[in-house]
Amino acid sequence: MSGKILNYFAGGNTARGFYSLYDSSLQGLSRLFILKGGPGTGKSSLMKKIGNEWREKGYDVQFLHCSSDNKSIDGMLIPELNAGIVDGTAPHVIEPKAPGAVEEYVNLGDAWDSGKLQEHKGTILQLSEKISEAFNSAYSLFAEALRIHDEWEKIYIENMDFEKANALTNRLIESLFGDSTSTAGSGRMYDRFLGAATPVGAVDFVPNLTETVGKRYFIKGRPGSGKSTMLKKLAAEAESRGYDVEVYHCGFDPHSLDMVIVRELDFAIFDSTAPHEYFPERETDEIIDMYEELITPGTDEKYAAEIEDVGGRYKSKMNEAIASLADAKELRDQLEAIYIDAMNFAKVDEITAQIKKEFEGLSVN
Repeated sequence: MSGKILNYFAGGNTARGFYSLYDSSLQGLSRLFILKGGPGTGKSSLMKKIGNEWREKGYDVQFLHCSSDNKSIDGMLIPELNAGIVDGTAPHVIEPKAPGAVEEYVNLGDAWDSGKLQEHKGTILQLSEKISEAFNSAYSLFAEALRIHDEWEKIYIENMDFEKANALTNRLIESLFGDSTSTAGSGRMYDRFLGAATPVGAVDFVPNLTETVGKRYFIKGRPGSGKSTMLKKLAAEAESRGYDVEVYHCGFDPHSLDMVIVRELDFAIFDSTAPHEYFPERETDEIIDMYEELITPGTDEKYAAEIEDVGGRYKSKMNEAIASLADAKELRDQLEAIYIDAMNFAKVDEITAQIKKEFEGLSVN
């Protein structure tokens, strides 16, 4: 029987620039292969190939997706082997903590023809500069969108009953945890992204991440209605009781949270509003409506004009930012084509075979 694949992002294009959560995702591994090499050198294909082979063997696999190219992955982990592979090139540079003992560098640059690349040196430098400019433009536009979003939140924050918010959170804590504590007692927190802003728009993996969870809570509400604050309190409660907790940050503002999963207690609770809006499909699914519970009735109607204005400005900036990411992707595709043409993929296959051999050794130990 094949294992399951868990999909998520460990880095994102956010209003605070490129934001990395790789250290958390890679914590505790006993073996990590860090791939080096330019774009188009086969890093994503290598990781997918090895990951899918181990999945066919019955092992659960985690794919860490690339926020700048939703068809690529930036990492692959096999929890049962306590091992993984990660793309260690910018912007998610991985610094080894125990080089050789835990982390091993793998240089795919060994498989390229430097002479061919030198022929395109000017183009490579020019494309690299333009790609950087496109990303910086996207980050600047996301930052502007966040400032507008703060205006949007302010409307609801000023009309929220904070005593009711605290009471709701306390009721949830009692319902989800009761008097329980983890039998494992580890209390490890894994920080990730459930979705990301990509060149094709917002992409998320909520259905995959919650597929095997028995109880799902769909939080509905408006910007500033306390969704993230409640999730932070639930995550802290889970950790304090010794549970491993998956904490999924907002792909737009990583200082906010979008989802908390505690698999030992078989529940997931997440912000189910756009751009990751979902609705109950199972009998056990439950909606928590923050607007109905906490916000002064009639707020939407009273501030309809302001909400329409701020919502329109926010959407416009987000669309501009996504367009800049798309520009970066188009330029990066041109850069990848140069590297692909200079690659000896037979050599990449040899490197892949060597990593596979290392993984086989880990499964025996």
